[in-house]
Amino acid sequence: MLAIFSKTLVDAPKELNSPGSISFGSGNINNKPKLPEEIVRIFQQAYSQNTPLSIGLGNSAFLAYSPCKGPLLRHQRTFCGIDNMYCIFLGNLSNLNTLIKQYGLGKSTNDAMFVIEAYRTLRDRGPYPVDQVLKDLEGCFGFVIFDKNAGTVFAALGADQRVELFWGVAADGSVVISDNKDIIKASCAKSFAAFPSGCMYHSEMGLMSYEHPKNKLKAMPRIDSEGAVCGANFKVDVSSKKASMPRVGSEVNWAFPGSRA
Repeated sequence: MLAIFSKTLVDAPKELNSPGSISFGSGNINNKPKLPEEIVRIFQQAYSQNTPLSIGLGNSAFLAYSPCKGPLLRHQRTFCGIDNMYCIFLGNLSNLNTLIKQYGLGKSTNDAMFVIEAYRTLRDRGPYPVDQVLKDLEGCFGFVIFDKNAGTVFAALGADQRVELFWGVAADGSVVISDNKDIIKASCAKSFAAFPSGCMYHSEMGLMSYEHPKNKLKAMPRIDSEGAVCGANFKVDVSSKKASMPRVGSEVNWAFPGSRA
């Protein structure tokens, strides 16, 4: 799968951007970050035999995935678009039937559809903390949601590390997310990292751990074999706690940015 979001939409963690990636390679274009249109071509060429599907959403976002199985596709993937909310989902939820009943959804709901509906519930009503909603998801999963109406991006990766996601920064500052490490490396050069397991990213909240929501994340610079900084790995800092946000009243909902009580 591939997701590209403009820098006006997503502000990537500064640790992802490696200054050396611009000049590295003495002008060798293969060692420089690519522009979004070049990245799309790289993805299409990599999955040309699996008939990739894609959707461009103005100048803000581009989403693509290949629904077929093959040597490059380790996990099932589903795509869904509902009311200008779009989701690419990798893996599977082993407790999907239970979640469908809990949320009052139809039996034909797939993993991507459920994640959109859970996101909608958090956005509009927010009865549960977002970290608890993600903890209730059982199985292996990774997903990216683009809410076109709200202009927000929400991504999360399961804690069991069976599904991998990678993200990086393109030549124009766009954020690129994919489950294919080779595509991320070809697209973002040195400015990339593994998306941390057990974590979520929201374009209004930033990156945080839903497994350990009270702890801060620490960026650990990654050095390659040539001694160059290649983005950063993000890990939970067990010694650092976030300042708690006190509730003002029972009607106040801190679950999600923009949520309405």
